[in-house]
Amino acid sequence: MTADDSYGRLDDDDYPAYTMGRAAEMLNTTQGFLRAIGEARLITPLRSAGGHRRYSRYQLRIAARARELVDQGTPIEAACRIVILEDQLEEARRINEEYRRAAESSHPDSNRDPESPNPPTAT
Repeated sequence: MTADDSYGRLDDDDYPAYTMGRAAEMLNTTQGFLRAIGEARLITPLRSAGGHRRYSRYQLRIAARARELVDQGTPIEAACRIVILEDQLEEARRINEEYRRAAESSHPDSNRDPESPNPPTAT
C-alpha cells in the first residue's frame, strides 16, 4: 500500500489508523484500559506487521462509550456488556424498521382503517 492509498483510507471508520498509545491519549485513558476492554471482547484491535495493536475510529467510539460508564462507577466487565447490549438493541431496531418499511411498501393500503368500509381515495 502506498502513502497515497493510506491517506485515502483515513476517512474509513474501520481503518486501523491509531496505535495503542495514540488511542489511549485520544480517549484520555490508559493503555491498560484498552487492553482490559480487549480482554472483555468489547473490541478486538487489529495487529500491525510487528504485532502492535491498531485501533479504528469505530473502535475508539465504542471504547469511549465504555469509558464513560466506567467513569460513572460501572465495573469494566459490566460496562463492556452494556455497550454490547446497546449495540445489539440498536441493530435489532434498525432491522425491524427495514422490515416495517418493506411490509408497508408491499401493502400500500395497510395504513387505512380496517373498520372503514370504503377504500382510501386518491387526493
